[in-house]
Amino acid sequence: MNTPLSWIKVYVPDLDVEAQEFVDAMTLSGSHVEGFEKKDKNLEKIVVGKIVKIEKHPDADKLVVCQVDIGADELLQIVTGAPNVKEGDLVPTVLDGGKVAGGHDGGELPADGIKIKKGKLRGVPSYGMMCAIEELGSSRELYPEAPENGVYVFPAEADVKPGDDAVKALGLDDVVVEYEITSNRVDCFSMIGMAREAAVTFDKPFYPPVIKKTGNDEDVNNYVSVEVQDTDLCKRYCARVVKNLKIGPSPKWMRERLASQGIRSINNLVDITNYVMEEYGQPMHAYDLSTIAGNKIVVRRAKDGDTFVTLDGQERKLDKDVLMICDGEKEVGIAGIMGGENSMVTDDIQTLLFEAACFDGTNIRLSSRRLGLATDAAFKFTKGLDPNLAEEAINRACQLIEEMGAGEVVGGMVDVYPDPVQPKVLPFEPEKINKLLGTDIDEKTMLDIFDKLELTYDEAAKTLTVPTFRQDLNCMADLAEEVARFYGYDKIPMSLPKGEATVGKKPYSHRIYDIARNILEGNGFSGGMCYSFESPKVFDKLLLPADSIYRKAITIANPLGEDFSIMRTVSLNGMLTSLATNFNRKNKVARLYEFGNVYLPKQLPLTELPEECMKLTIGMYGEGDFFNLKGVIEELFDNLGMKNICTYVPTTEHPFLHPGRQANIVKDDTVVGYLGQLHPEACDNYNLKGEIYVAVLDMPNVVALSSFDIKYEGIAKFPGSTRDLSMVMDKSIFVGQVEELIKKCGGKLLESYKLFDVYEGEQIAAGKKSVAYTMTFRAKDRTLEAGEVDKIIEKLVKELGKLGIELRA
Repeated sequence: MNTPLSWIKVYVPDLDVEAQEFVDAMTLSGSHVEGFEKKDKNLEKIVVGKIVKIEKHPDADKLVVCQVDIGADELLQIVTGAPNVKEGDLVPTVLDGGKVAGGHDGGELPADGIKIKKGKLRGVPSYGMMCAIEELGSSRELYPEAPENGVYVFPAEADVKPGDDAVKALGLDDVVVEYEITSNRVDCFSMIGMAREAAVTFDKPFYPPVIKKTGNDEDVNNYVSVEVQDTDLCKRYCARVVKNLKIGPSPKWMRERLASQGIRSINNLVDITNYVMEEYGQPMHAYDLSTIAGNKIVVRRAKDGDTFVTLDGQERKLDKDVLMICDGEKEVGIAGIMGGENSMVTDDIQTLLFEAACFDGTNIRLSSRRLGLATDAAFKFTKGLDPNLAEEAINRACQLIEEMGAGEVVGGMVDVYPDPVQPKVLPFEPEKINKLLGTDIDEKTMLDIFDKLELTYDEAAKTLTVPTFRQDLNCMADLAEEVARFYGYDKIPMSLPKGEATVGKKPYSHRIYDIARNILEGNGFSGGMCYSFESPKVFDKLLLPADSIYRKAITIANPLGEDFSIMRTVSLNGMLTSLATNFNRKNKVARLYEFGNVYLPKQLPLTELPEECMKLTIGMYGEGDFFNLKGVIEELFDNLGMKNICTYVPTTEHPFLHPGRQANIVKDDTVVGYLGQLHPEACDNYNLKGEIYVAVLDMPNVVALSSFDIKYEGIAKFPGSTRDLSMVMDKSIFVGQVEELIKKCGGKLLESYKLFDVYEGEQIAAGKKSVAYTMTFRAKDRTLEAGEVDKIIEKLVKELGKLGIELRA
């Protein structure tokens, strides 16, 4: 944000400081000043001169000898080759020993300027030089009245006389200060906002523009109507009409202020919209009302595939997220970015429609980026404007129209504002402010600061009403910052920080993660980190079906490329890519794990933030098999207080895993995770060979099921009873099914059980296997009798028989 000091002084007329003093004070009050530039740098001894007499050079056809009145007792003789000079012209004249900023070719300006000395041109003495606008460090863009070749001639309406300071007369005696405005200070992206800051900083009166009522006795609603269909993207839309337009040049004061901001004057209508945008920070747009079909404005989204030709003559391809300004038949502008070629203002315009609106900043930023169309208006809107600013800005524009005699303003304003923004009310707590700042500032000093910042104090309620343009003030700490800024950071005494010492600790979930890392690394696994951005091709590599919920991924609006264009919904791709990298680099053994989020949208397109679920992904190859990986997970569960609470249920629901070598890890009806061997086809997709084993744990469920409440039991007082059971069963029956029956039938008397033998061979029928368990039974309050244990074994054998399991002879 650049602010000319001369424009700031329009609203703070009592401000009388040098550039360096201004910059230092503004920096101390919290405005981040990047630097400043003196527009009159290297401009010395330049006055207004009047050409009294012109004679031909005696020895050069292209040179003339001028006698110039510079307000001194004697005329100054200057030899020039400028083709545009004539007697009576008033021109900027640099005297002997003076300086100009650069050459007349408009090239790069030398650091120290160019010094002008008296001398002779083809034998005729010359005691100075008449200046072109480029030699003064400016350009014809900002001074369109300047000739393309020749010296600058002051226009007839210029109020200058010989001897006046030409630099001041041209408005070049100014300082442009550059600020880095933080995104929360939207009000400072305007001249009025920065002038308010300067007024409070220097304790000077602040005089914003006084907006008077404008308009004739007619009703604007008879000229135009406005319908806002997408109020979420357009919080407010104001429209006013001006008829009987008179297009012409802007007054000198407006041209100079725009020029000081680097804006070229075009005509009074265009200049007014630019001026108000710089003054208030509110972009405006003007339409030729005769081009608006049905005299109706409709604010709505575009349709996918629509095209629109903007003011710059370029055809833009639109989508459904671009907000458009339309009339009764067609689009006439891209909201907040650029108008359309079909409604542009021409010199033949008779009736003008002024627009001042508040569009959604995020939508404007994204639309501007997708369209590749960056404008000053779009930049302002992306900051998030105050909707209440629109009315002030449009009324100011109409006031300037009347003051400049540029047209007749129609009475009234069309205002679509369905949900007005109300001022915030914050409690005034001076004690807390002083405690936070470490100061002892009295209430009156604080209230004086807030009054200058236009906050209203309610003494009865002890509250402060914050104007809507101060969107950054939301709590006591924000108010304290305002007090500190303008009371003076340098006045705050040094003090030691106060507070109670507390013992910090990690959140419970992070303690779980740390234990998991220790267990995994103790088993030879190394931690890794994979991208959350992935390619849509991942789903095919993982063999996910077309209707899989995991294919419903969030698409990134500005991806680095197709390979990083979606947020991952499955954590396996990064793990398998890392394993493949190790495999292709001839690492014979690899064991990796990763903690990382997956992003699961509740619906697409997004209407709310997606669910971010932490996953522990484990992968290995080279040494170990399914049961080794299962053992690592069981060790992890044992250390997390989850021993024997989860079961492993065979499944075929994971297409990327081998259909006969995968299982879900289940607690009741909750799936805690899964593990298995990678499907051979998926192996090929990742250029992996051999057996690859992976496991994925859902960490929120693991954290919920974990417990560190360890219960200790005393040493048993009564003897136990041990029984061994050897069974023959089909190979298709899992020992987990047998163990479930052992626990069910053993009840409270079952102390422990252990699988001690699995046999397949000649002594067992084909398709069968022998499994043997040892079981220990014990009662806490008595010695068990053999009959009690026999009944349990009989019940167990009966239940096993239902599965076709027989006792081995």
